[in-house]
Amino acid sequence: MEVTKTLARYIVQSRYEDIPADVRHEAARALLNWCGCAIGASRHETIENALAAVLPFAGQAQAQILGRRERTDILHAALINGISSHVFDFDDTHARAVHPSAPVYPALLALAEWKGISGADLVNAFVVGVEAELRVGLSVFPEHYMIGWHITGTAGVFGAAAGVGKLLGLNEQQMAWALGIAATQSSGLREMFGSMCKSLHPGRAAQNGLTAALLASKNFTSSEQGIEAKRGFGQVMSTKFAPSVITAEWGKRWELSSNMYKPFACGLVVQGTIDGCIQLRNEYKLVPDMIESVDLKVSPIVFELTAKENPQTGLEGKFSVFHAAAVALRFGRAGEAEFSDASVLDPVTVALRRKVRIEQDVSIGRVQSRISIKLKDGSRLERYVEHALGTLERPMTDADLEEKFRGLVEGILTDRQSREVIRLCWHVEKLADAGVIARAAATD
Repeated sequence: MEVTKTLARYIVQSRYEDIPADVRHEAARALLNWCGCAIGASRHETIENALAAVLPFAGQAQAQILGRRERTDILHAALINGISSHVFDFDDTHARAVHPSAPVYPALLALAEWKGISGADLVNAFVVGVEAELRVGLSVFPEHYMIGWHITGTAGVFGAAAGVGKLLGLNEQQMAWALGIAATQSSGLREMFGSMCKSLHPGRAAQNGLTAALLASKNFTSSEQGIEAKRGFGQVMSTKFAPSVITAEWGKRWELSSNMYKPFACGLVVQGTIDGCIQLRNEYKLVPDMIESVDLKVSPIVFELTAKENPQTGLEGKFSVFHAAAVALRFGRAGEAEFSDASVLDPVTVALRRKVRIEQDVSIGRVQSRISIKLKDGSRLERYVEHALGTLERPMTDADLEEKFRGLVEGILTDRQSREVIRLCWHVEKLADAGVIARAAATD
């Protein structure tokens, strides 16, 4: 089966008019959420360090770094905006696999600024890019992820290449090359979770995918079976590669429809625990001194990803179910402030965190949680969270996403700017130049 060529043909032949209205609206929701995450993290130490490293070598001022005054060439803009949108681990996530937007929107928006791309074309490229990204990712999921690859980085590069290639008007031959060039750059290790490198993965995927499409546009060649060949992406990255997943029902089933948005600034697998702890805290007016112990029954994947008992940095705290439960019970929220360096070292939070115990339960889903809190008066409070806030069963509304955006950009954008970026994202399909979104997110 010629997967790479078939996928290239589907991408090239895709039309904006064929995308259902609800899927196009999901692209706008993803754009608003992505912008908020990128702007919100634009002053984080991770971004300061990255900019210090790469700006001396940056090229022309072609594209905006969101939430900052700096402009740079499109390749470095894609890298930095990709990093910033994932630093908080607050970006969108597909119901089964990849963080869709962080590798794709940075590349598309940078190109849109440089080329003056319309909003309708941007939406079309994003939907097609995400479709390619997720289908390639799902073709090797979950084994690829379980053995240690960070699938947002490894699959994200395909999404960026496909989306940018669509905007550049690549023909089928060039698109197949772009996918092959993307395949040979696919990377990202789960060992990096809890460090600045986790956010580097989607940043580099955005930059590499953009590079792949630019190279292909100039007839830079690659294998035309970069995905399915014996030594191609699928076979090398997984022993259970399922190539038919990539092309089945193209244009009939839209993976973007399974996109989810996080209400809490940490990994998806602890969202249920946070949700349940906040419910119990608010319902019973709990304070830390009332709590004797907290017992959690969670999916084995929670154990694998978030078992850091004593995180020392905010980034590590995002991978600690212990810390997540503690801040949820103490503050009734789990935004970026609750996953700061200061928060993970706060003595009251540390003391409460030490009262949390976790137990694996294979019958519990990865975003579910069973919580049992023993109070010092001997009573016990219990809560089972089957569908966490933000999942497909309990999705965040458009109003929820606006509130999340405003919270993320507060202190970075003015109120006027915040309102303008929100307006532009909701009306992206009508924009003559989608690059105005990035420029509206610039600061002095």
